[in-house]
Amino acid sequence: MLPKKIHFLILLFSIVAFSQEQSGKFTVDANYFYGNILPHNNTIRHLITEHPEGILISFNKKTFGEKEWQSAYNFPDYGASFHYENTKNETLGDLYGLYGHYNFYFLNRNLMFRVGQGISYNTNPYDKNTNFRNLAYGSSWMPSTYLMLNYKKENLFKNIGVQAGISFFHHSNANFQSPNTSTNTLALNLGMNYSFEKSEENIRSKKIFDTINYKKEPIKFNISFRTGINESDIINSGQFPFYVLSANIDKRLSRKSALQFGTDFFLMKYLDEYIKFKSVAYPNEHISRDTDYKRIGIFVGHELFVNRFSIEAQAGYYVYSPFKFLGPFYQRVGLKYYASDKIFASMSLKTHGAKAEALEFGVGVRL
Repeated sequence: MLPKKIHFLILLFSIVAFSQEQSGKFTVDANYFYGNILPHNNTIRHLITEHPEGILISFNKKTFGEKEWQSAYNFPDYGASFHYENTKNETLGDLYGLYGHYNFYFLNRNLMFRVGQGISYNTNPYDKNTNFRNLAYGSSWMPSTYLMLNYKKENLFKNIGVQAGISFFHHSNANFQSPNTSTNTLALNLGMNYSFEKSEENIRSKKIFDTINYKKEPIKFNISFRTGINESDIINSGQFPFYVLSANIDKRLSRKSALQFGTDFFLMKYLDEYIKFKSVAYPNEHISRDTDYKRIGIFVGHELFVNRFSIEAQAGYYVYSPFKFLGPFYQRVGLKYYASDKIFASMSLKTHGAKAEALEFGVGVRL
């Protein structure tokens, strides 16, 4: 079935490449990938039977220094991607995804690193009656992330180029609904790219920024509120809302970086229900159903400023956690959007190592 999809991909690529007017700032690339689903958890090993394969089609807008952040990051591209993955397993089903992405360049723009974040759809998620073996995906819709590292050459034949490298696709609903063992696909990819006009006809210009002014920026105080819904690993135990109140300080080090130190207060209702379940189902563990499910953590973090978007990564430790669950350490990685210098919105994934606990949506202020 996939060879027909590849033929369609080549036809689509040809139509797009040779029927559009040249704009000078846009490219399209199409990649075929073939790889392995990594056996990160024993509960899905029986589902890894063959090598998955698929296609990735991406539209990119080049930058040439019209804004300061573009030259600060060596003129990245940004755009949108469509992804299809055939897992080669009826139980797992197939995957379709839509992403926003950035391309960052190194080695005279021949080495490209891409990071994409979006949403994906699984055709055959867990169902207790019809598909009880699929412990990887508890829902059809889920967040998805992909990474790509490619050696890329543009304009080898007129406006057509080639690229090849490795790709990584992560599919997980972040415990929005159980089960959520998730999958990680590591693959080799090979593809073509088309530039609607040769990039040499556009001049890249650097805009100078004063990093000393960023270093002089005083320590800022941040308050944020995050929420969402999640479920414990007990299938069909129910989805419950959670709330996280955070406060931290940050110190800007440069145009791109700031360090953070702060605290989180976690109120996760699913954990309260899980404690009640454990107290009844496992009496030998001597867990009281009245055990406090609230948790308090402290964290250190780093924020990478791009434009109005930034990427933050945090590592935390629970200083208060009466119910010992998933260990004393937690992590958070997320995306923030600054609507102004003080107001921001965020989306982040809270994990304990490789185990996702919650997808958080938040708002906050930086004072």
